[in-house]
Amino acid sequence: MPPLVLFVLGVVFGDIGTSPLYAFRECFSAGHAIMISPENVFGILSLMFWSLIIIISVKYVLFVMRADYHGEGGIFALLTLVLSKGRIRGRRLRIVTAIGLFGAALFYGDGMLTPAISVLSAIEGLKVTTSSLDPFVVPITVGILIGLFLFQRSGTGLVGRVFGPVMVIWFLTIAILGARWIIEVPEVLKSINPVYALNFFVINRVAGFFVLGAVFLVVTGGEALYADMGHFGKIPIRIAWFTIVLPGLLLNYFGQGALLIENPHSVINPFYLLSPSWGHYPLIALSTAATIIASQAVISGAFSLTSQALQLGYIPRLVVSHTSHHEIGQVYVPVVNWILFIGTVGIVVGFGSSANLAGAYGLAVALLMVVTTALMFICARSLWGWSLLFAGFAATLLLFIEIFFLGSNLAKFKQGAWFPLLVTTIVYVVFITWKQGRTILRDRIKVERLPMKNLIDDLEKNPPLRVKGVAVFMSSNPSGVPRTLLHNLKHNRVLHEHVIILTVLNDEIPRVPAHERLEVQEIAQNFFRIIAHYGFMETPDVPDILHLARKHGLEYSIHETTFFLGRETLVLGRSRKLSNLQKRLFMFLSRNAQDATLHYGIPTNRAIEIGIQVEI
Repeated sequence: MPPLVLFVLGVVFGDIGTSPLYAFRECFSAGHAIMISPENVFGILSLMFWSLIIIISVKYVLFVMRADYHGEGGIFALLTLVLSKGRIRGRRLRIVTAIGLFGAALFYGDGMLTPAISVLSAIEGLKVTTSSLDPFVVPITVGILIGLFLFQRSGTGLVGRVFGPVMVIWFLTIAILGARWIIEVPEVLKSINPVYALNFFVINRVAGFFVLGAVFLVVTGGEALYADMGHFGKIPIRIAWFTIVLPGLLLNYFGQGALLIENPHSVINPFYLLSPSWGHYPLIALSTAATIIASQAVISGAFSLTSQALQLGYIPRLVVSHTSHHEIGQVYVPVVNWILFIGTVGIVVGFGSSANLAGAYGLAVALLMVVTTALMFICARSLWGWSLLFAGFAATLLLFIEIFFLGSNLAKFKQGAWFPLLVTTIVYVVFITWKQGRTILRDRIKVERLPMKNLIDDLEKNPPLRVKGVAVFMSSNPSGVPRTLLHNLKHNRVLHEHVIILTVLNDEIPRVPAHERLEVQEIAQNFFRIIAHYGFMETPDVPDILHLARKHGLEYSIHETTFFLGRETLVLGRSRKLSNLQKRLFMFLSRNAQDATLHYGIPTNRAIEIGIQVEI
């Protein structure tokens, strides 16, 4: 097996790969009132089969993964691709941006629910062995989650090499367990015929519609195939899906269906009852390992998404630690880690079982899939040159299926589906509030900015005292004179021998090529302007920027350099672009943002902050 395919198995497929623990069982839960009969088993298996084929194999693996933005995937990459190359303007631009941001916000609710339902489902296997262990299921789950979230600061590189082999064992095990029962009841394979899926709705009508919310659980985790594309490329993901993951999932689901036909009482936990009694404890251990890997992938995805949102300007500066010297995408965001931890443990304790949690799980993923389909339609029309008829037909077919799934999941709103929507709404409000607030501040400061030519002319007429060393003035605007420079000149009445005005710009591409990193311009009187470009998958580093500037003839020594930064003090103003609630939220976020010195890697003992009061 190629090493890259092995690594893909350990990172990409954990979420969707552990769905057999609970998905099939939930279709026959008491809340759905679906009778256990061969016709219903065939119908549900047919729905599962075609959901995996149409939504995952066709939509994501064959089509969505074509929409790579400089090799990167994920909702932010797709949104940036559509906005930058889709020729969208005006009101449509605002609508598409809002849809994409809402889709990105949906991931955080999923980031809390996936570890909760996955690990809880694995530990619930103890109930199959003996009922005396029932009271310990939730405490054991919470203990595992505590260890999982504490481990995040160490990074995934430490155990990354064992993830792939564990998942290979997992998929082979679930495939063998399923195949064993398919051999016993081979007629279960008739479920491949889509007529059984249609017949299921004829038999069960409204109840059949509500079961779709449980059927949908088989495709949760599909978004990870696209989100992780930048780390591995399309080919290894496609190979792993079609040769190992999809066959393993289908064999296990069909095996659970065969078991249920043979023994209807196995509905209490058909996954674990596929195994002979002697294999329950080893299977519980393997399932726990697989669900920890699935949870790790989702948590790491939340860190990566946060890092991208930070570089694109949708959230304030946060502490982002790189946990690997070799893999750019491996980051740790402490505040996100502990928010996810509190939410996940609260969910486990509050819901108490994976059956209860299944009511909350699915809605966020269904909404995200609808958002992805909408953006894909724009991409197909604007970038790939598809005709309106063909692109419209493909999007309509997918939306028809996904909206049915969405409607069924919406029916679970009171059961807990409100929770991921609440998390999504909070994150979305933070996204738009921070972006709008920073835009207002930038426009206000830009209006008041002095042109550089005016300053140079004034310095020629009234030259100030020049002292040895280098002064670096950080500026968010690549033109004009920074306020910090004017304040320093006004109050201290001196200038350093060399003055650098440094602007860090976040381009809407994943990574900026090395030869396009810096723009260096010599202005006059030893004044220089440096514009550094970074992609949304990269983290700016000011000392590294100045080191690179040496190639352009700039002399730089950290011991002779002083960095000047502005610290904005925000006060409520009369601007109507933000509501008073948003203004207060923006001020709160601004006060609690990471210090610019830490964010840009500036030595704190070489930095001077100059306060600036700004109305918002």
